[in-house]
Amino acid sequence: MTLTIEEEVESSFNFDYRKLAEDVVLSAMEFEKFPFEAEVNLFLVSSEEIHAINQEYRQVNAPTDVLSFPMIHYHHPGDFSQMEQEEDNFNPDTEEALLGDIVLCVDRVKEQAKQFGHSEKREYAFLILHSMLHLFGYDHMTQEESAVMEEKQNKILNQMGIYR
Repeated sequence: MTLTIEEEVESSFNFDYRKLAEDVVLSAMEFEKFPFEAEVNLFLVSSEEIHAINQEYRQVNAPTDVLSFPMIHYHHPGDFSQMEQEEDNFNPDTEEALLGDIVLCVDRVKEQAKQFGHSEKREYAFLILHSMLHLFGYDHMTQEESAVMEEKQNKILNQMGIYR
Protein backbone atom coordinates (compact mmCIF):
# COMPACT_ATOMS: atom_id res chain seq x y z
CA MET A 1 0.00 0.00 0.00
CA THR A 2 1.19 3.48 -0.82
CA LEU A 3 -0.08 6.36 1.29
CA THR A 4 1.21 9.75 0.20
CA ILE A 5 0.70 12.53 2.73
CA GLU A 6 1.08 16.11 1.60
CA GLU A 7 1.03 18.80 4.26
CA GLU A 8 -0.26 22.09 2.94
CA VAL A 9 -0.46 23.32 6.55
CA GLU A 10 1.55 22.53 9.67
CA SER A 11 0.16 19.54 11.53
CA SER A 12 0.80 20.11 15.22
CA PHE A 13 -0.81 16.91 16.48
CA ASN A 14 0.48 15.27 19.66
CA PHE A 15 0.39 11.80 18.08
CA ASP A 16 2.10 10.14 15.13
CA TYR A 17 -0.43 11.28 12.53
CA ARG A 18 1.44 9.66 9.64
CA LYS A 19 1.42 6.23 11.29
CA LEU A 20 -2.21 6.63 12.37
CA ALA A 21 -3.28 7.55 8.82
CA GLU A 22 -1.53 4.45 7.49
CA ASP A 23 -3.14 2.27 10.18
CA VAL A 24 -6.61 3.63 9.39
CA VAL A 25 -6.20 3.11 5.65
CA LEU A 26 -4.95 -0.46 6.16
CA SER A 27 -7.70 -1.24 8.69
CA ALA A 28 -10.37 -0.01 6.28
CA MET A 29 -8.89 -2.08 3.45
CA GLU A 30 -8.75 -5.20 5.63
CA PHE A 31 -12.27 -4.70 7.01
CA GLU A 32 -13.68 -4.28 3.51
CA LYS A 33 -11.55 -7.18 2.23
CA PHE A 34 -10.12 -4.99 -0.53
CA PRO A 35 -8.40 -7.54 -2.76
CA PHE A 36 -5.58 -5.38 -4.15
CA GLU A 37 -2.67 -3.26 -3.02
CA ALA A 38 -3.79 0.36 -3.12
CA GLU A 39 -2.63 3.92 -3.51
CA VAL A 40 -4.23 6.73 -1.46
CA ASN A 41 -3.30 10.41 -1.27
CA LEU A 42 -3.96 12.39 1.90
CA PHE A 43 -3.75 16.19 1.83
CA LEU A 44 -3.66 18.04 5.15
CA VAL A 45 -4.98 21.56 4.56
CA SER A 46 -6.20 24.73 6.28
CA SER A 47 -9.80 25.94 6.58
CA GLU A 48 -9.19 28.42 3.79
CA GLU A 49 -7.85 25.76 1.45
CA ILE A 50 -10.67 23.28 2.05
CA HIS A 51 -13.19 26.12 1.68
CA ALA A 52 -11.81 26.89 -1.79
CA ILE A 53 -11.84 23.20 -2.78
CA ASN A 54 -15.37 22.75 -1.44
CA GLN A 55 -16.50 25.77 -3.46
CA GLU A 56 -14.81 24.59 -6.64
CA TYR A 57 -15.89 20.94 -6.60
CA ARG A 58 -19.17 20.96 -4.65
CA GLN A 59 -20.30 24.58 -5.11
CA VAL A 60 -20.55 24.87 -1.31
CA ASN A 61 -19.27 28.24 -0.11
CA ALA A 62 -18.02 27.06 3.29
CA PRO A 63 -15.19 25.07 4.81
CA THR A 64 -15.79 21.43 5.71
CA ASP A 65 -13.89 18.80 7.68
CA VAL A 66 -12.99 16.33 4.95
CA LEU A 67 -13.50 15.77 1.24
CA SER A 68 -13.16 12.51 -0.66
CA PHE A 69 -12.30 12.19 -4.32
CA PRO A 70 -12.74 8.53 -5.34
CA MET A 71 -10.92 7.39 -8.45
CA ILE A 72 -12.93 4.17 -8.78
CA HIS A 73 -16.65 4.00 -9.38
CA TYR A 74 -18.40 0.90 -8.10
CA HIS A 75 -21.65 -0.70 -9.22
CA HIS A 76 -22.39 -1.26 -5.52
CA PRO A 77 -20.52 0.08 -2.47
CA GLY A 78 -17.75 -2.25 -1.41
CA ASP A 79 -18.17 -4.47 -4.49
CA PHE A 80 -14.69 -4.90 -5.95
CA SER A 81 -15.56 -7.77 -8.31
CA GLN A 82 -15.50 -5.66 -11.51
CA MET A 83 -12.18 -3.94 -10.85
CA GLU A 84 -9.91 -6.38 -12.66
CA GLN A 85 -11.70 -5.63 -15.90
CA GLU A 86 -11.16 -1.88 -15.58
CA GLU A 87 -7.42 -1.39 -16.05
CA ASP A 88 -7.67 2.41 -15.71
CA ASN A 89 -8.16 1.85 -11.98
CA PHE A 90 -4.54 0.74 -11.50
CA ASN A 91 -1.19 2.50 -11.53
CA PRO A 92 0.72 0.81 -14.37
CA ASP A 93 4.06 1.24 -12.57
CA THR A 94 3.08 -0.17 -9.16
CA GLU A 95 0.00 -2.20 -10.13
CA GLU A 96 -1.75 -0.67 -7.10
CA ALA A 97 -5.42 0.27 -7.28
CA LEU A 98 -5.86 4.04 -7.41
CA LEU A 99 -8.43 4.54 -4.65
CA GLY A 100 -8.37 8.33 -4.65
CA ASP A 101 -7.67 11.46 -2.63
CA ILE A 102 -8.64 12.55 0.87
CA VAL A 103 -8.48 16.25 1.72
CA LEU A 104 -8.52 16.75 5.50
CA CYS A 105 -8.82 20.10 7.27
CA VAL A 106 -6.42 20.15 10.24
CA ASP A 107 -8.24 23.14 11.80
CA ARG A 108 -11.56 21.27 11.75
CA VAL A 109 -10.00 18.15 13.30
CA LYS A 110 -8.96 20.26 16.29
CA GLU A 111 -12.27 22.17 16.49
CA GLN A 112 -14.46 19.09 16.18
CA ALA A 113 -12.46 17.10 18.72
CA LYS A 114 -13.22 19.82 21.28
CA GLN A 115 -16.82 20.16 20.13
CA PHE A 116 -17.52 16.41 20.37
CA GLY A 117 -15.49 15.92 23.56
CA HIS A 118 -12.97 13.40 22.31
CA SER A 119 -9.31 13.41 21.33
CA GLU A 120 -7.82 14.89 18.17
CA LYS A 121 -6.45 11.41 17.47
CA ARG A 122 -9.98 9.97 17.44
CA GLU A 123 -11.34 12.77 15.21
CA TYR A 124 -8.42 12.47 12.78
CA ALA A 125 -8.84 8.68 12.54
CA PHE A 126 -12.62 8.98 12.17
CA LEU A 127 -12.43 11.49 9.31
CA ILE A 128 -9.85 9.46 7.39
CA LEU A 129 -11.91 6.32 7.89
CA HIS A 130 -15.07 8.13 6.79
CA SER A 131 -13.29 9.17 3.60
CA MET A 132 -11.93 5.68 3.01
CA LEU A 133 -15.50 4.37 3.01
CA HIS A 134 -16.36 7.00 0.40
CA LEU A 135 -13.37 5.80 -1.64
CA PHE A 136 -14.96 2.33 -1.49
CA GLY A 137 -18.24 3.70 -2.89
CA TYR A 138 -20.24 4.19 0.31
CA ASP A 139 -22.31 7.32 0.86
CA HIS A 140 -24.72 8.78 3.40
CA MET A 141 -27.37 10.46 1.28
CA THR A 142 -30.18 8.36 2.81
CA GLN A 143 -30.80 7.13 6.35
CA GLU A 144 -30.08 3.57 5.25
CA GLU A 145 -26.75 4.51 3.65
CA SER A 146 -25.82 6.58 6.67
CA ALA A 147 -26.57 3.68 9.03
CA VAL A 148 -24.32 1.36 6.99
CA MET A 149 -21.43 3.84 7.10
CA GLU A 150 -21.87 4.53 10.82
CA GLU A 151 -21.86 0.83 11.66
CA LYS A 152 -18.70 0.22 9.62
CA GLN A 153 -16.97 3.27 11.12
CA ASN A 154 -17.79 2.17 14.67
CA LYS A 155 -16.66 -1.41 14.09
CA ILE A 156 -13.35 -0.43 12.48
CA LEU A 157 -12.49 2.21 15.09
CA ASN A 158 -13.39 -0.20 17.89
CA GLN A 159 -11.16 -2.88 16.33
CA MET A 160 -8.37 -0.30 16.29
CA GLY A 161 -8.98 0.57 19.95
CA ILE A 162 -9.97 4.14 19.12
CA TYR A 163 -12.98 5.22 21.15
CA ARG A 164 -14.94 8.41 21.77
